[in-house]
Amino acid sequence: MKTFKLENEPKIKSGFKAPENYFDTFQEKVLQQLNEKEVKVIPFYKRTKIISLAAAAVIGFALLIPIVNHYKTNSNELDEATLENYLSYHSNISQYDLIQNLDDNDIEKLGNDVTLEDETLEDILVASPNIEHLISEQN
Repeated sequence: MKTFKLENEPKIKSGFKAPENYFDTFQEKVLQQLNEKEVKVIPFYKRTKIISLAAAAVIGFALLIPIVNHYKTNSNELDEATLENYLSYHSNISQYDLIQNLDDNDIEKLGNDVTLEDETLEDILVASPNIEHLISEQN
């Protein structure tokens, strides 16, 4: 085998060349890139957690709407029995106090004559459980 001496063989050029004065500004370029903001990477599993929480919140609100709507409609309406009980237990309210709280629409409704036929009046009196009480008050 022939001895191989590296110093005597022709040199092979690599084909890679650095531009002139490249390493003079290399340090400044690297430091400039380090000062730039890095992009925040959000992992996929965190995004699905946020989406699932948002979907759960929307479903929760959708289920609460009928409940709140039902409560709101029931709380604003007064039935006749409640109103009659309130007025009967607060006997210190006079008719003048009631008249002062009426507005124009209520007064117009009171002014309308209600005419009932005899048969309708008899049906109401027969169906009323307090007929004796109503008859005894008028005497």
